[in-house]
Amino acid sequence: MLNVENLNVFYHNQIKRLENFGFTEKGITSIQTNDDVLYNGDLLIPGFIDLQIYGAGGELFSANPTLESIDFIENQLLKEGTTGFLICLATNTPEVFNRCIEVMKTHQKNAKNCWGLHLEGPFINPKKRGAHVLEYIRKASLDEIKALLDFGEGTVKMITLAPELQDDEIITYLIDHNIIVSLGHSDATFEEATAAYNKGVQTTTHLFNAMSPILHRRPGIPTAVFNHPSAMASIIADGMHVDFEVVKMAHKQMKERLFLITDAVTDCNTGPYQHKAVDGKFVMPDGTLSGSSLTMLQAVKNCVGHCNIDLPTAIAMATTYPSKLSAAFNRASALELGNDSNFLILDRNLELKSIFFNGKEIK
Repeated sequence: MLNVENLNVFYHNQIKRLENFGFTEKGITSIQTNDDVLYNGDLLIPGFIDLQIYGAGGELFSANPTLESIDFIENQLLKEGTTGFLICLATNTPEVFNRCIEVMKTHQKNAKNCWGLHLEGPFINPKKRGAHVLEYIRKASLDEIKALLDFGEGTVKMITLAPELQDDEIITYLIDHNIIVSLGHSDATFEEATAAYNKGVQTTTHLFNAMSPILHRRPGIPTAVFNHPSAMASIIADGMHVDFEVVKMAHKQMKERLFLITDAVTDCNTGPYQHKAVDGKFVMPDGTLSGSSLTMLQAVKNCVGHCNIDLPTAIAMATTYPSKLSAAFNRASALELGNDSNFLILDRNLELKSIFFNGKEIK
C-alpha cells in the first residue's frame, strides 16, 4: 500500500484525490478517489507509453543490436518513467533488420517494458525520406511482407509506410495480421491519405514531419488526418520538429486522436545513422534534422507549458491515447483494477519522484 495522504491521481482522464490505492506485483488490487483535489499534492499517473524511440543513454539499437543493448535501453527508459515502448528501426538493410528481429525474438522471453519493434521504413517515399538512407528505400512485395512477419514471430508490432507507393494488398495483409500501420514519410495527396485511412490505416507518424504539407490548394496529409473521424497521429512536441503553436493547432483539431512520441535517438558515430546533438536536437553529419532528445515527461511538460494543453489532457496524450492504439499488445496501462501496477509519482512541479514497475519501485 502507498501512503496516499498527499496524493492526487490521474484517473479516467481527470485529476482526482486518491483515497486508497492497493497493488501487488501481479497488478492493481484497489483504487478509490474523490473530487477533493489537493492543491499541493503529488500526482500518481500511469507509466508513459512511447511508440517510437530509437535508443537511449548512448545506445542506438540498430547500430548495436544485442541483448545487452536492448536491456540497457529498457532500464534507461524505466528510469525516465516509460513503462511501455516500441523500439524503432529506420530504413536499413535486410541484414540489419533481420539481426534486430533475431535479438528481439530472444529478448521477448524476458522483456520488461519493450513491447516489440516499430519498423519506420523501408517502404517509404524517397521524396519525403528525411534522414532515411535513400539506397535502402524500396517498395514492398506481398511475399516480402509475409516473410517478414513470419520471421518476426510476433515481434513486429508497427510499420510506417507510404501508402501511395504500396499495393492495397500490402496494407490489407498487415492490418489483417494485427500490425499497426502508420502513414508516414509520405507524399500522399489528401485523397490518397484519406483513402488509406478509410482502408484501415490507423495512424500517422510524426505529424507534419516528412510528409506532404497543408497548402490552400493542396491540403496534404495533415488535413486528411484532421478531417478523418478515427485516424490518429503521433507528434514530436519539442518545439523544433514541430513549432509549439502548430502542436496547439493540431490538438484543437484532433483532440484524443493525437498522441505524443519522443522519436528520440542518441549520440552515435557508427553505421548509416550517425546522430550528433546540436542545440537540443539531433542532426546527421550533413546537418539534416534526425531524432529528438525528448523524454516523454518533457513532452508532457511542453504541452502544458507551451501549447495551452491542460495537464490531464497532456498526460492522456502520453498514456491513455497511445494505449488505445496499442491495445492489441500493451499490458493494460490504465490505472484500473487488475491492470499492471506500472505507475509514476510526480511532484507539484511535474518532476519525477517515484517509478513503480510490476509493483516494484525502480531506484
